[in-house]
Amino acid sequence: MIIIKCKRRPQCRLAAAIFLLLSLFVAVGAKAQVKTINGTVLDDKNLPVVAATVKIKDKTAATVTDKEGHFVVAAEQGDVLEISAVSFSLAQVDVTDALTYRIQLVPSTKNLSDVVVIGYGNNSKKTLSSAITSIKPDEMNRAVTGDVGQLLQGKVPGLNITSSGDPNASAAVVLRGASTINSPQGPFYVIDGIPGADITTVASSDIASVEVLKDAAATAIYGNKASNGVIIITTKSGKAGKTVASYDGYVGMEKVSGKLDVMNTSQIKSYVEGNGNAISPENDLGFNTDWMKAIERSQAISHNHNISFSGGNDKSNYSASLNYLDKEGILLKSNLSRLIARLSLRQKVLNDKVKLGLNITNASSKADNTPLRNVVLQQAARHLPTSPVYNEDGSYFENFNTPGYYNPVSLINNAEDNTKYNTLMGNFTIEATLPWGFKYNVNAAYQKYTSLHGEYYNSYYSDNYKSGFYSNPDPGFTTKGLITFGESGAAYRSAYENNSTTIESYLSWDKVLDKHSITAVLGYSWQQNNSGDGLQASNTNFVSDYTSYYNLGLGNYQTVSGYNVNFGNTNYETTKFISDFFRVNYNYDGKYLFQASVRRDGSSVFGTNNQWGYFPSVSVGWRIDQENFMKNQHLFSELKLRASYGQTGNAFGFGAYTAKQLFRSYGTYYNNGQYETAIGVAQGSNPDLKWEVTSTTNLGLDFGLFGGKLTGTIDLYNKITTNMIFSYTVSSTIVPGGVVWGNGGKVRNRGIELSLNATPVKTGNFSWNTGLNLASNQNMILNMEGPAKYGVNSDSIRYTQPDGPGQTNSTLQILKVGYPIGEFFTLQYEGKDADGNSQFRSKDGSLTTSPDIGADYVYAGSPHPKVLLGWTNTISYKNFDVNFFFRGSFGSKIFNVTKADLSYTVNAAVNNISTYAKQDKMTDAKNNAYSTRYIESGNYVRLDNATLGYKVPLKNTAAIKGLKFYLTANNLFVITKYTGIDPEINQGGVGLGVDGNNFYPKTRTLVFGVNIGF
Repeated sequence: MIIIKCKRRPQCRLAAAIFLLLSLFVAVGAKAQVKTINGTVLDDKNLPVVAATVKIKDKTAATVTDKEGHFVVAAEQGDVLEISAVSFSLAQVDVTDALTYRIQLVPSTKNLSDVVVIGYGNNSKKTLSSAITSIKPDEMNRAVTGDVGQLLQGKVPGLNITSSGDPNASAAVVLRGASTINSPQGPFYVIDGIPGADITTVASSDIASVEVLKDAAATAIYGNKASNGVIIITTKSGKAGKTVASYDGYVGMEKVSGKLDVMNTSQIKSYVEGNGNAISPENDLGFNTDWMKAIERSQAISHNHNISFSGGNDKSNYSASLNYLDKEGILLKSNLSRLIARLSLRQKVLNDKVKLGLNITNASSKADNTPLRNVVLQQAARHLPTSPVYNEDGSYFENFNTPGYYNPVSLINNAEDNTKYNTLMGNFTIEATLPWGFKYNVNAAYQKYTSLHGEYYNSYYSDNYKSGFYSNPDPGFTTKGLITFGESGAAYRSAYENNSTTIESYLSWDKVLDKHSITAVLGYSWQQNNSGDGLQASNTNFVSDYTSYYNLGLGNYQTVSGYNVNFGNTNYETTKFISDFFRVNYNYDGKYLFQASVRRDGSSVFGTNNQWGYFPSVSVGWRIDQENFMKNQHLFSELKLRASYGQTGNAFGFGAYTAKQLFRSYGTYYNNGQYETAIGVAQGSNPDLKWEVTSTTNLGLDFGLFGGKLTGTIDLYNKITTNMIFSYTVSSTIVPGGVVWGNGGKVRNRGIELSLNATPVKTGNFSWNTGLNLASNQNMILNMEGPAKYGVNSDSIRYTQPDGPGQTNSTLQILKVGYPIGEFFTLQYEGKDADGNSQFRSKDGSLTTSPDIGADYVYAGSPHPKVLLGWTNTISYKNFDVNFFFRGSFGSKIFNVTKADLSYTVNAAVNNISTYAKQDKMTDAKNNAYSTRYIESGNYVRLDNATLGYKVPLKNTAAIKGLKFYLTANNLFVITKYTGIDPEINQGGVGLGVDGNNFYPKTRTLVFGVNIGF
């Protein structure tokens, strides 16, 4: 302490003032001294937090922590350190005279696992009032696939995903039942903010999160594209700190997991001879050929490699990855190879008030298909095992005396079917932070798809398969057609481009006023799609097969009588969508939740009188666990009640000319000595064609018990689709052309979903997590009234006509009021009569061996499963973890057309048959008739995935920061009574639940993989 003594008061006052002034300068000077301080940032378990941002509040000085959690920064006494890190709350520490700091962060109550993407924004799970399921990467299936949809199989209640073993076929994805007849029924995908994105452009290793928006309160913000649900995928982005690199790779080996039960040589010969017949010498050459094995690889090898880099600082970050997949199909010549390159950039500018973002992805794929795959599968099933694949001279064995009998190995090896396709996708985003809690976002997205397709059927086809060669289409509204191959080879070539441009802008407002929290979004969307920009051509009569489909000019179709060049039937189309949307979220005191939205959509695919639609939604929620009367209870850690109602539209499956009058060529006519092209109406116009609308009511309950050890969700929903769009056949006197698209009909889906997650055991070194989800859905057609002005008044439509042997005009399914989409409608099988002939129940109740097609049909079951199940378990012990996942489907029926066609015993001397028909006589001409005899239960339980992983313990000083090995087995076994190859029959489209001689075999896969972090 300094004491100043002074006798004269004025001088004392002056001295005191000078002293105070000097003291102030000294104090200011002391405070202004900049010093270097260092510290360590730790988490709640005293482990170092890597890449935490350490910033001087209200200044630009900042740094990040290293791998030991250390940091060094220049600061002044009196400054405030702000420490931020993902999954932790912001920490603030005053700078004192100390030079070393030990800072411990507290886990955030609203971390990444609590935040979900909801469309044009994010929200906390706790304050959601709509039905959304969020899936993290470690929760997805591990599988050898190029289709991300298969990774979600069984993981989301109400999401029904079915797939075959074809590497080039996408999984059928249906959410909460089939909503309409014509639509592809798949959900609308949004990837990194790009609406309508191509799911094939995403590598599984790049996924950060997947959100499945299920009820209309969640999906209505996407309006015209949301009636089948919305799946939002967010890819990984860079974080502030040191550059992080990783490699994920695996090698997979696949074998067929199931096969058709057809007769071998001894069985077929014994059967035929037992019925007083014999296999002709030209087919009985002493072999025992397994024709299914002949068209399959003994083992398919696949491999996938993903390299990624990411990093950044508090101003910018980046993420880049390169993924390569090569997947062999189990059928000969089928293969998929794909290269995906992805780049993501984020940059803050203008004092961090503006955030710029750029996402670019390019996926280049080459799909090699088994030529005429469906025909090959059909031929392999029916070929006699007594015949060889090759003759002694190395040529293909053929028996052309049997109509429609072709060597399936020859079909594969003498043809090519290849497609190269590329998808370029990108978007540029701007987010500007404005005063008073406002933000303004702009998203400009572009997607371009190009394809180059080629098919070639060499001279072997044109020399040997000239007549009676029919296609074998997938089940549905189409029927088989005759295929011709010209002379001396036939080539097909096509090149097309589709592109989509989207511009979206929206203003958001986020404000907290005492106990009131409000978030509002007001936006505009514009989209233009161009498709069918390209051409197709064919040619025949080539000098040599060597050129394949690469030079159509070397053919000469003009010398081949009756050959018509195939220019395709693809039209160039431009469709436009314009939308305005608004959503507001409000909650009071975190207890009472409210959300409302409305979207106004305009689309050029509808009639000129009805191009606009309005799609509103509203939802409310009550967080019961936050009430005062729940404070002292210890049973519920979370309890939230939700209710919602909303409407969405559907524009999928319809093009620019759906509501327009179309013309086509009707050949030629003779006019004044010349032949001229005849043009006529092919389709009538409908200016009143309007939106399909799906209305959904949802009631949900989210709960957590025992301190969060058990959590779950229950949802009940009622979903009704009205004004379904369908192609109607009408009188040509009413509509020129006799065909018009119109609105009519109503479909209802009603169901319940349950999801449970629990951690029964958790100790220091051991934990067990388990999750169960169940979903039940009932599908029903409520109305099929067509447009009255066109005289359409049909209450049922029969369809799915496989055209098996002796079954002309026989159909399998019906669209009928009071029944689900795809209800099986067929003959009622009643066993054998006294002579051993198949008999059926006629409409008058009597038994007959000559049933009337259509008139004697009965309703025979639904292809829709009543219950879907998924059960996953993860057990961890120290550095080991085991995961196994069961998936099941119950209550569906399958029409086993393959079994029916292979039971045609009349031709058993020239075509192989199923062992199922061994008790039928060869004289029984109706034993294979499509009937209830061939409708089977589709129930199954599958051990879908089992994984053993080991995380190698590494020192912090090692160059490799993370190393994990894993061994995965897919489709280990399936428990089912279904007698076909596999009960997982397609649940998408219109011919659902039909096993129709076209099922690409499923495989059992063993995968060895490694994850490395640097």
